Amino acid sequence: MAAAMAVADAGGLAAVSMRTVARELGVEAMSLYHHVDGKDAMLDALAEEIFSRFPLAELGAPWREALTERAHGARTVLSAHPWALVLLESRGDPGPAVVRQHDRVLGVLRTNGFDVLLAGHAFSVVDAYVYGFVLTETNLPFTPEVGAEEFAAGLELAAEEYPYLTEFLETRIVGQRYDYGDEFGYGLDLVLDQLELRLAELSG
Repeated sequence: MAAAMAVADAGGLAAVSMRTVARELGVEAMSLYHHVDGKDAMLDALAEEIFSRFPLAELGAPWREALTERAHGARTVLSAHPWALVLLESRGDPGPAVVRQHDRVLGVLRTNGFDVLLAGHAFSVVDAYVYGFVLTETNLPFTPEVGAEEFAAGLELAAEEYPYLTEFLETRIVGQRYDYGDEFGYGLDLVLDQLELRLAELSG
């Protein structure tokens, strides 16, 4: 899958085809069919590869630690391969790594007192937060190293018309070396704090 990932990293998921991957490998496209049944199978394999790189928690591990580690690990993987955001939950034929990840997250939650309903909610909201954060982070018009302050200055906002956005920019970005990535841990804690409250209510 290294060749398929290299193609996707260079040109996005739309660039992945039997022909482009064969070209990356320096072989004819038809020869790939000895190893993979076609593009759909290749995309399934790519999803498998991505999911296999997420941290896999041990059953019985403290749920908050396990979800935190998985969220940070998933963010690292997806930030390196943002094309995977549109791939992961779209496959109709999930492989062992995909199924194992889902089963293990639910297992960690269930063995820590979550009922089936709350475990499903928790899994959904944490993954939605991670995927959404990476999507935003990778599409920002500036980077941590270059551009946040310049971007803010370029907006040339009228303070009397946009007082709260102007306040935010002047307080958090101008002269502050703002890094949107720093928001990840704070937001994740907000999500996990609420889940902790819901679990306490359930345990009651």
